[in-house]
Amino acid sequence: MDPLYKYLCMLGDNSMILGHRLSELCGHGPSLETDIALTNISLDLFGQVRNYFQYAASISSDDLSEDDVAFLRYERQYYNALLVEQPNTDFAHVIVRQFFFDAYHYLLLENLKNSSDENIANIAHKSSKEVSYHHRFSSTWVKRLGDGTEESHNKMQIAVDNLFPYTHELLSPNDIELQMLEQGIGADISILKERYIADIKQVLREATLSIPDNPYAYSGGKEGIHTEHMGFILSDLQYMQRAYPNMQW
Repeated sequence: MDPLYKYLCMLGDNSMILGHRLSELCGHGPSLETDIALTNISLDLFGQVRNYFQYAASISSDDLSEDDVAFLRYERQYYNALLVEQPNTDFAHVIVRQFFFDAYHYLLLENLKNSSDENIANIAHKSSKEVSYHHRFSSTWVKRLGDGTEESHNKMQIAVDNLFPYTHELLSPNDIELQMLEQGIGADISILKERYIADIKQVLREATLSIPDNPYAYSGGKEGIHTEHMGFILSDLQYMQRAYPNMQW
């Protein structure tokens, strides 16, 4: 597989799977304003997906469309981090999952603005403006709920404890990411780690929440090895395209 094609899939898959998770909440937000905000974030992410997958399709040797890239791969051919496929357990988990990804996503895009690949750099310039808002939204909610009532604080701490072990995968570059970095195309994940941890700690401190003392780190998603949740996600995402072939977004 072309390393650039796989790298584009990695970038797009994160946004697509998280965007799908947020789309499941449409009409179920705790308030109308928050419901609309989460839906708009989902739409932003799917806009990014289209940019990545249109580019991926254009360099594919198999005459693919963006729809083929999005919907017609098998589970082991999706390379999103495990964090984004975690379920909408409750609003605390939704917000913490979003914040942990947003903090990483913003730093990633800022780095990708300097990519030697003009298409990736352009996507990063456009998307970073959207993700800056995503980060403000999720970090504000982390502080609001973490430093809120006893119940909201406890639920947020549970969500942090459950989801923080998934963040290590975001900051652990795999072979494709290292190869893209060597070519000047991909982001330097190693320089993101310090800033990411500093951001996480600052927001959690203001929210009176703590990072769990848990050395375990989940991984595998970027290699196509997923949790049990991924099959259910793909059954929803792929149903229409497989039932009615050649549909387009």
